[in-house]
Amino acid sequence: MPGRVIHSSKLPDPPRGGAFSAGMEAPVGRTVYVSGMVSMDAEGNVIGDGDIGLQTETVLENVKATLEEVGGTLRDIVKVTVFIRDMGDYDAIHEVRRRYFEEPYPASSMVEVSALIDPRLLVEIEAVAVIEDG
Repeated sequence: MPGRVIHSSKLPDPPRGGAFSAGMEAPVGRTVYVSGMVSMDAEGNVIGDGDIGLQTETVLENVKATLEEVGGTLRDIVKVTVFIRDMGDYDAIHEVRRRYFEEPYPASSMVEVSALIDPRLLVEIEAVAVIEDG
């Protein structure tokens, strides 16, 4: 992962084993902004109706595919914003995130929202990546 984890002894560790860092300092490189990805396949079909784990996996695979198009990987992500329909899904989402991200984890925000583009969708993730040149 590009950059350096920012951690202050004045801050608590992520709650409930969350897979994220307080902050990331990104190196010079190409900045890539990944739009909010949802759990849909290439034909627009919802994947994992009612299954937050499968939806999170599908979303992260969609983020991964987007980054691969420009020569990046999930390790290049410095920040994610996660929009969820139910904050009760926090633990299940982070269980999946720990399989896709390794330490140092990207900085992260998680927000509960009332709706996403399709009522069957439970999670949406947008990302910022910095891909080092050379």
